[in-house]
Amino acid sequence: MNTFPNMKAPKSPRADKGLHGPRLSKAAFRRIAALAMREAGLSIAESKADMVRTRLARRLRALQLVDFDDYCSHVESAEGQIELGLMISALTTNVSHFFREKHHFELLKTQILPELARRPGAEPIRIWSAGCANGQEPYSIAMTLAEADLHAVRGARILATDIDPTVVEFGKAGAYPEHMLGGLSEQQRSRFLHQQEKNGQAFGVDLRSMISFRVLNLLNPWPMTGQFDVIFCRNVVIYFDMETQATLWRRFASILAPGGWLMLGHSERIHTSAEKYFGKAHVTAYRRTGELAPLNGKVR
Repeated sequence: MNTFPNMKAPKSPRADKGLHGPRLSKAAFRRIAALAMREAGLSIAESKADMVRTRLARRLRALQLVDFDDYCSHVESAEGQIELGLMISALTTNVSHFFREKHHFELLKTQILPELARRPGAEPIRIWSAGCANGQEPYSIAMTLAEADLHAVRGARILATDIDPTVVEFGKAGAYPEHMLGGLSEQQRSRFLHQQEKNGQAFGVDLRSMISFRVLNLLNPWPMTGQFDVIFCRNVVIYFDMETQATLWRRFASILAPGGWLMLGHSERIHTSAEKYFGKAHVTAYRRTGELAPLNGKVR
């Protein structure tokens, strides 16, 4: 049970408590939506109020709070910074599976990696999984690189980031229970997984060593230097409003190498305002085009 300093003692349940937790007033919803926008750029319509109530009801139970007004006051306080991160995590979806939207991995294996292998020089391949959730996406990328068996992919580096520190730690461990192994073939299970008694099956050290897991809020400054050859940012920008998306398209373009690839989710599209940075090359796959001046004198 989580406890925090200076928190009020639990109140007795109120009459407006619903079947799935306390009632979420319009005022409390607006406070939560404003926090989600400010901290993570999440755009939550009022039509999603029931979803917000359902997902955050468990957080109220964990904190022994019985109404959303007290919850809002807590996450807005100095003592509520940890809970604020947990709130953002609860409001975003971390459900995934291996090789989700498989056409992107086929494109990576059959076109992108052979193309990168032919480029001059010895620059290592760099791929970013932005919004990696529980880690299935970066591990799917790593398996694709291993299966390609090209000399150029040796030494390749994958950066996996997410705003939620819990899922980042889970992905870093690289161990998955059986119900989370959907999407893997028997051949991939045999080649890449090792049986464990408690935590399901774990990826071998060779695969895990290709990936660096980090906590990152996409709205904050990006600490990475250099440019990426491929960015996977799938089913992430759909949570952002148009203004935030426009900023992200510009930032993604600035950190992609010329001709680099940006992979989006099946329901996401580059806005017309960003077409000067990207050209569509495949289903929800875009390539960085043209010259692009760095942001504020540097690539961020």
